[in-house]
Amino acid sequence: MACSAASTTLFSSNPRAFSINSASPISNPFSQSLTIPKSFIGLRKPLQSHAPRSVSLTRGSRSRRSFVVRASTDLPLVGNIAPDFEAEAVFDQEFIKVKLSEYIGKKYVILFFYPLDFTFVCPTEITAFSDRHAEFEKLNTEILGVSIDSVFSHLAWVQTDRKSGGLGDLKYPLISDVTKSISKSYGVLIPDQGIALRGLFIIDKEGVIQHSTINNLAIGRSVDETKRTLQALQYVQENPDEVCPAGWKPGEKSMKPDPKLSKEYFSAI
Repeated sequence: MACSAASTTLFSSNPRAFSINSASPISNPFSQSLTIPKSFIGLRKPLQSHAPRSVSLTRGSRSRRSFVVRASTDLPLVGNIAPDFEAEAVFDQEFIKVKLSEYIGKKYVILFFYPLDFTFVCPTEITAFSDRHAEFEKLNTEILGVSIDSVFSHLAWVQTDRKSGGLGDLKYPLISDVTKSISKSYGVLIPDQGIALRGLFIIDKEGVIQHSTINNLAIGRSVDETKRTLQALQYVQENPDEVCPAGWKPGEKSMKPDPKLSKEYFSAI
């Protein structure tokens, strides 16, 4: 199956944090009947803003189109305040309310979107983040998963055993975006399919999106790389006169963003 490369961006910004509001009482959850679209495998028509091109991959007598999506073409979110939202979610097999701005000034947030419950790549990502939730807790970070499914679908999936394609108990909330407003505001919604691409956003304690990566539907994400990027972000925020080179990990040498001072790094590698 053809795969499109994920795009990754990381830089710092310092806009004003926005206000924190108290969570509202839990309202009655609602459900939505979902049918997996035939085009769920990610074969899309080209973006209208780009010249269309056709790519055919042939193996034997089988020919398949390239993966092209038509998601949001708005300005990049990285470096801007994360769009706030309040939505119902499932956590610890209960219905709760999650409001993003309540984490401002308190925690970093890993916000990731996935297409649909009861699918295939999705449970591998969701459970991988849950199994390593404690590592993110040590980094003062909360994880939030989002899809367009109802809270009832989330609950049923959590109550399904992993060996049967379910999730089992998770260490973080799964948010219901049945209105698709959250997916749209983060630029990951595929309008004609009504589902989200595999978008992942790292939001700092000021509420600023410092990193985003978006994969097409068939490509899973890496918990290791998410954690590494988070650690690099936290390091440069704690050491504003330094930057992290490619593949940087805690304990490795950083560099000074200066023509002369950077030579100390380059001379050591």
